[in-house]
Amino acid sequence: RVFAEKFDLLLGRKTYEIFAAYWPYYDDDTHGGIAKLFNAIGKYVVSRSGDVDTSWSRSRLLRDIADVKRVKEEDGPNLVTQGSTELVHALLANDLVDAMSVFTVPVVLGGGKKLFADGSVPHRFRLAASRVSTSGLLIGHYERVGDIILGDPPPGEDGDQ
Repeated sequence: RVFAEKFDLLLGRKTYEIFAAYWPYYDDDTHGGIAKLFNAIGKYVVSRSGDVDTSWSRSRLLRDIADVKRVKEEDGPNLVTQGSTELVHALLANDLVDAMSVFTVPVVLGGGKKLFADGSVPHRFRLAASRVSTSGLLIGHYERVGDIILGDPPPGEDGDQ
């Protein structure tokens, strides 16, 4: 569903470098059309450090969260982020996340990266859609609905946060 709507990728440097080392070398349908899609759309890579090779077609370097805010305000497609934990933390801290799809895989591999950083700014989302695959993968799509409500919910709201 996410890839069915028009979008550009917004990636942190490490994730961008992984994608850029792989996807430009595929243009067939062996990946369900994702290679063609990723190669055709715009790519934004956010990096504060060093040089980043942006030779992958339609790639653009953003240096900071202010650059991300400017792109988000432009009249363009949705921005989709995959991986990019540090970038996601910065997007959440600056209230730049309108929606998120969270994939919960029923496998424990050990420690990992946190989706929400310590000290994250509180945000309120509502579950807009969910699906469970036959293997138990849970996909929850959440949309931003405003500020955190403390105390009794306003009339007409169930208070779920």
